[in-house]
Amino acid sequence: MGTLVYGSQGRTFDVEDRLLAHLRVVFMNKLRRNEPFMFHRSTDSGLFSVWVHPAVPMVFLFSGSRPPTINRHWVEALMLEAGGTNGLRVIPEPATADA
Repeated sequence: MGTLVYGSQGRTFDVEDRLLAHLRVVFMNKLRRNEPFMFHRSTDSGLFSVWVHPAVPMVFLFSGSRPPTINRHWVEALMLEAGGTNGLRVIPEPATADA
């Protein structure tokens, strides 16, 4: 289980390493294009939504020693979600032959 550290106050969110690796790719690509977006995630304590913007510090901490393999189809689907009017909601990983 990895951790997303968000904002200058260090708010933390537990995220499974595989998902966190894919979110890192999506966040990096959206922010380098200067495309802020809303990110929504359900947790045991409820739903949280954060505004992801280049001015907000973020740290991606992974608990595993090996980086997960990236499923480009999942990245593409998450990028579409992030670019939509409702922002990024985590969707299930698509089953693919190269995943």
